[in-house]
Amino acid sequence: MLAVNVICVGKLKESYWREACAEYQKRLAAYCRFSVIELSEARLSQKPTEGEIASALSREAKLMEPYIAQKVTFSVALCVEAPQLSSEQLSQKIEAAAVGGAGTVNFFIGSSFGLSDEIKRACDFRLGLSKLTFPHQLARVILFEQIYRALSISAGAKYHK
Repeated sequence: MLAVNVICVGKLKESYWREACAEYQKRLAAYCRFSVIELSEARLSQKPTEGEIASALSREAKLMEPYIAQKVTFSVALCVEAPQLSSEQLSQKIEAAAVGGAGTVNFFIGSSFGLSDEIKRACDFRLGLSKLTFPHQLARVILFEQIYRALSISAGAKYHK
C-alpha cells in the first residue's frame, strides 16, 4: 500500500482545523498509509528582515531534509508560484509516481513564508493549490481533501463527481 506523508511546518492551533484534517486522515486510511509530520517553525520577529526570513527557511529546510533523502520517494513541494493541477491530474501524478516505483509520496508545506529554494529544488514536483490566498492552516485541510480526492479517483470511488 502506498504511503503518503505530509511534512509541514507548524501545528494546527484551532480545533476545527484539526477536526477537518482528522476526518480526511480517517478517510485516507482506506487508500494509503497516511501520516502527518509536524516540524517546528522557526521563530521570527514581528517585522522580519529578508535575512531573518532566509535564515528561518534554511533552519526549517534542515528539518525537512531527512524526508527528501529517502529512497523510492516522490516529493512534492507546495509553492504559490507553482502550476496548478486539476484533481484528475493530481490523481494521475500520484498514480504515475507509484507505478514508477515510489512507495512513498511526500508533500511538503512550509511556514507562512513558504519553503526554502533548496527544498523546492530537491523535490520532484512543485504544486500550487490555487491563485487565491488562504490562511496557512486552511491550505493543509485543502491539501488533505485533494489527496483523498486524488486517491479516490484512482480507486474508481464515487466521491469525485
